[in-house]
Amino acid sequence: MPLALLALAVGAFGIGTTEFVMMGLLPDVADDLGVSIPTAGHLVSAYAIGVVVGAPLLAAVTARMSRRKVLIGLMVLFVAGNALSALAPGHHSLLAARFLSGLPHGAFFGVGAVVATGMVAAERKARAVSLMFLGLTVANIAGVPAATLMGQQLGWRATFLGVSVIGLAAIVSLVLLLPRTTEHDSTATGLRGELAALGSLPVWLALGTTVAGFGALFSAYSYITPMLTDSAGYADSSVTLLLALFGVGATAGNLLGGRLADRSMRGTLFGGLLSLVAVLALFPLMMGTAWSAPLAVVLLGAAAFVTSSPLLLMVMEKASSAPSLASSANQAAFNLANAGGAWIGGLALAAGFGVTSPALAGAALAVLGLAVATLAYTVDRRSTPVPGRIVATHTPHPSKDMTPADGSTR
Repeated sequence: MPLALLALAVGAFGIGTTEFVMMGLLPDVADDLGVSIPTAGHLVSAYAIGVVVGAPLLAAVTARMSRRKVLIGLMVLFVAGNALSALAPGHHSLLAARFLSGLPHGAFFGVGAVVATGMVAAERKARAVSLMFLGLTVANIAGVPAATLMGQQLGWRATFLGVSVIGLAAIVSLVLLLPRTTEHDSTATGLRGELAALGSLPVWLALGTTVAGFGALFSAYSYITPMLTDSAGYADSSVTLLLALFGVGATAGNLLGGRLADRSMRGTLFGGLLSLVAVLALFPLMMGTAWSAPLAVVLLGAAAFVTSSPLLLMVMEKASSAPSLASSANQAAFNLANAGGAWIGGLALAAGFGVTSPALAGAALAVLGLAVATLAYTVDRRSTPVPGRIVATHTPHPSKDMTPADGSTR
């Protein structure tokens, strides 16, 4: 695999750290800025909104630009957003800085996926994507716990300065390692062409599969802490370590999914979604004991992230003439899944179905993801001509249809 994938992984590590670290710092930020924790929670939403807005917008407007320069520029924007977060004097300015930090997120993964797949042979594309996403999953194991600890010991502003340093390291890596063959893209269609490519039904069904599939994950994962404490009986102090196990499972699932998808993208996608249905359906049972709860957390991360590479490649395949915009839109869909899944899981809790009920709601969403993926492949198969199919027409045969007028044979 090209060493340049390491540069993309470093950027992904920084993005994954800043995306998830705010959850652990909310009490410290709320106390320092003099706001309530629910109000501070808007900082999480501001980042997610930035991702949803920035992913398709930045990918579309930079469609004709050098992808190498676009990736470097996106990381510059990322560093600026995190530096402004560290220097924000109040809650509203921090909201704006978090929104700015989220803008380059989806476009970086979208353009990065196109660059990653363009550097390897066709049979290794999924593995290349999974290695880029390795930075995101490792961030959940090491980056987020370390950044949270830094914020608790040195203040939350130090955390965002530290993330800015990671962004600077990513910029240096991109400059040194990304090949200049990514300078120009001869297939770029411009803004109008990119937007037109997203108009097909198979593309929207592929994006819908991402929303439903990862919505299933976040329906359960958003409420994993009360499940571990109230159902499995763990102390609050143990939750951070247990959540790191989710990162371990996600990393393993991401790498496994990349290898399997290179052999069968469709089989890996459907197998991953079926595994997610099974894990979420068993979640209430596994959360009932202290020994099986950590296993459930690992399996949840693995089952969900097995689908990450095939889902992204599926979207890129359906919008082959606009891969940057399509893969960026997939990141927006991922964040919609984050918000929507958490909302649906919250509805199950509010209805009084029990602390593990969000997992069952997630299982239903995973089933919906399977249905949408099936529909996407069915529609695509019906609209794609079968290679080698010959339309029957009547062609004169020299020995039968070209008999001389006198009736003689030759």
